[in-house]
Amino acid sequence: MAAAEGREPLLRAGEEERQQQQQQPQGRDVVETQEHYKSRWRSIWIMYLTMFLSSVGFSIVIMSVWPYLQKIDPTADASFLGWIIASYSIGQMVASPLFGLWSNYRPRREPLVVSTAISVAANCLYAYVHAPPSHNKYYMLTARALVGFGAGNVAVVRSYIAGATSLTERTSAMANTSACQAAGFILGPVIQTCFTLIGEEGITWKSIHLQLNMYTAPVLFGALLGIINIILIFAIFREHRVDDMGRQCNSINFEGEEHGVLHEDAEGNIDHIAVVAVNFLFFVILFVFAVFETIATPLTMDMYSWTREKAVFYNGVILSAIGVESVIVFLVVKTLSKKTGERAILHGGLLIVLIGFFILLPWGKKLPNIQWQEIKNNSIPQTTPSEMVMPFSSWQAMQLPSNHSEPAGCPITQSWCLNTPMIYLAQYISSDILIGLGYPVCNVMSYTLYSKILGPKPQGVYMGWLTASGSGARILGPVFVSQIYTHLGPRWAFSLICGVVVVSLLVLEIVYKRLIAFSVRYGRMQEESC
Repeated sequence: MAAAEGREPLLRAGEEERQQQQQQPQGRDVVETQEHYKSRWRSIWIMYLTMFLSSVGFSIVIMSVWPYLQKIDPTADASFLGWIIASYSIGQMVASPLFGLWSNYRPRREPLVVSTAISVAANCLYAYVHAPPSHNKYYMLTARALVGFGAGNVAVVRSYIAGATSLTERTSAMANTSACQAAGFILGPVIQTCFTLIGEEGITWKSIHLQLNMYTAPVLFGALLGIINIILIFAIFREHRVDDMGRQCNSINFEGEEHGVLHEDAEGNIDHIAVVAVNFLFFVILFVFAVFETIATPLTMDMYSWTREKAVFYNGVILSAIGVESVIVFLVVKTLSKKTGERAILHGGLLIVLIGFFILLPWGKKLPNIQWQEIKNNSIPQTTPSEMVMPFSSWQAMQLPSNHSEPAGCPITQSWCLNTPMIYLAQYISSDILIGLGYPVCNVMSYTLYSKILGPKPQGVYMGWLTASGSGARILGPVFVSQIYTHLGPRWAFSLICGVVVVSLLVLEIVYKRLIAFSVRYGRMQEESC
């Protein structure tokens, strides 16, 4: 076959290995044609779209879940809302290894279509959670858990992209995937906002018992996008696999073809120490970011006396800005990694995250304003004499505000409010910028290193476990920070987070030399950079 344009350097680099493989079965050493190259990248773009829609499915209702829950089931409280939010990550954590295992032994189109169909059905269920006469909150819980279960296809998407790209293409492709994921998280709330024009009442089709309003229209729109995604998977997506040098390979995922899977003994074993280390690092990265997202609203309400409305609005603007920053970082890191290498960038990203949380530690002497309503109702907690000794300025801060509609400030039921300095707004904004810079760097570098470490082996299950570890982090992070922050305050919460990041940096130093590509480890390719 004619060589694809621009493939000559790769073919020269692999000449020796190709000569050694001439005795292997036909189909192993196949040079990629231009037609194959175009088809391969069209399929990768379909995976980008699938990743984008998966994240949109999470974020498109995140701002409206609480008011909709209160509307359909007045018995639901804030703690049940926490379960509904967490159900998405629980569903994804369970499904990711299952879909990954499926994709290792069958054409990837199967788990992709089934998982997307589950998400479509779950979105339709969400649109009808108002219909049952009782237990509506449990129907909503089920719907969100199923949406998360469908989002388990992230493992299939990542494993396909890892197997369909060469080492030189891998970092860019993984960065694009993460950028699409971040774009989905950003645009989801924007789409939700557009549908608020319909209003709470909206339109009702009595014949099918459907209420089309600001709460149900976004999920039905998401279901429509899912159907379009399924059609594109059938129409455009094709199974492709190339080795680390970019040469076409057969795989078990091809329908109607003999298996061309490489034998593990002949190719070498995966470095499982490196695999476990990257899983741990990825868990830490998702854990600290989940903490950051969770703590934003209560922290700003306590420190700056913001009302709920102000806290949601201002933090929404800040998180949107961080999302845009993340997309830019994903695009820049593709070029930067070619000069410095993925490991060095991951190290730098963790250091930036550490600095971001270190800045959040309370340093000054000024105490936050104490929430006036708790004082008015004489609901002062049991404190020691030393705890009750506060500066006069703090007692002044407990004067009743002119607007009594909502209490503002740090509630005195949190005893740390009496002796912990406030975190200045400049600290908070600076921390937001640094964490928004470090998180996307660590995210994409973890995925890239992980896929390179796994090499030519089927990556579905391994990617499933990586996705599951991230989902577990998103579940445990909010639980951790809500307990520590409420009872011990921001100083303890952020100090512990700094300690976790320091441990992750030590782990990275220990395994640094092991975090290399499979082909480099076995001497088939030279490492370009460190």
